[in-house]
Order: sequence, then structure tokens, then C-alpha cells
Amino acid sequence: MRFHGYFRSSSSYRCRIAFNLKRVDYEFVSVHLLKDGGEQKSSGYRDLNPQMLVPTLESGDLTIGQSMAMLEWLDETYPDPPLLPASADDRARVRAFADIIACDIHPLQNLRVLAYLRENYGEDQDGVERWCQRWIGDGLAACEAILAKRNTQSTFCFGETPGLADVCLVPQVFSAHRFNVDLSAMPRIRAVHEACEALPAFAEAHPSKQPDAA
Repeated sequence: MRFHGYFRSSSSYRCRIAFNLKRVDYEFVSVHLLKDGGEQKSSGYRDLNPQMLVPTLESGDLTIGQSMAMLEWLDETYPDPPLLPASADDRARVRAFADIIACDIHPLQNLRVLAYLRENYGEDQDGVERWCQRWIGDGLAACEAILAKRNTQSTFCFGETPGLADVCLVPQVFSAHRFNVDLSAMPRIRAVHEACEALPAFAEAHPSKQPDAA
């Protein structure tokens, strides 16, 4: 199994956590998103992933982009420990929470979106940071409200073991810190993040621990 990713990519980060939780070994291939104008734009990588995004997973005849599809594939192929709960209702709740991050927050902080703001709208670093603070802050505030409304307060987002929601949340909190998003009004998110970071599977997936970290 070959995994193409980048140390600071949130979507790569969430996959690394899942690999670690499931103790799945893989060959890592670095795709540096800034070096030489972006290695993801090379013809070889474009043939592998026409979107020119990370990550990309290769396993046998399977080649897929999109981290959420990878996470679902991992959970079906390596079911222990599960990332999703047993009941259909609970799976829907977890997926909805994870999709707030993966579909609504993360795309707006993507490197190519931030580059577009700089190149086409003349935004400086302060402007880019304000953009990220707005959309990351709003999205995580919604996540906090969802967690706060739950009848029981668990160690992780939806139980006493980490799952898909936590796998998506932790990389997003990393990005929140990177862009100086104020999380002081989000005690549940901060508590879940602390609990996750205490686990080796999460700690070892941190961007600073990756071989291509720069």
C-alpha cells in the first residue's frame, strides 16, 4: 500500500491517524505542495490524481484521492478498531459531524484557495488569516454546539474510543492553531483534542513528526 501525502495537509493528517489507529503499514511518498511550484502539479502525479491534490492512496488495483473515501475504505477493509459506530443513526451523526470539517471548513483553508486570495484579490497574510479565522471559527463553533448538545459527555466526540469524528477534528484544530483561531469558547473541542493528543496514534501522526516536515 502506497500513500502519497504532505506533512501539513489536514486531509493527509486525518488519514495518518486512521492508519495508526488500525495499525496498518504503508509506504509513504512525499508530495511537497510548495517545492518547485508544487510537486502535485507534476505530470506524473497528475496522472495519478487528476485533481492534483493530496492525499492519494494506492492499494493493488485501487487508486483513489479524497481522504473521506480513504477513511471509509480503511474502515471496511480493516474493521478493527472501527471508526464508525454500530447503529445507522449513530453513524449518520458521526458522518454529519465529520462532514462539517471535511466538506465545509477544510476546503476554504486549502492551499490553492489561499493562493487564489493572494494572487487575485491582493490579500496579504493578515487578510488570509482573517479569512481562515472566520470560516474555521464558524465551523468549529457549530461542532462545539453539536458536542455540547449531546446528553452524555464522553472522552471523545461520540464515545469512549476515538472514531471518524475525532480523526477529522484533530487536524482541524491543528489548522485552527496555525491560523490563530480563538478556541477559548469551545471547551468540549479543547477537551477532546487533549484526550486524542494523549494517544500515540494521534501524537505520531502530528505534522511535526513526519519525514517531510519542514
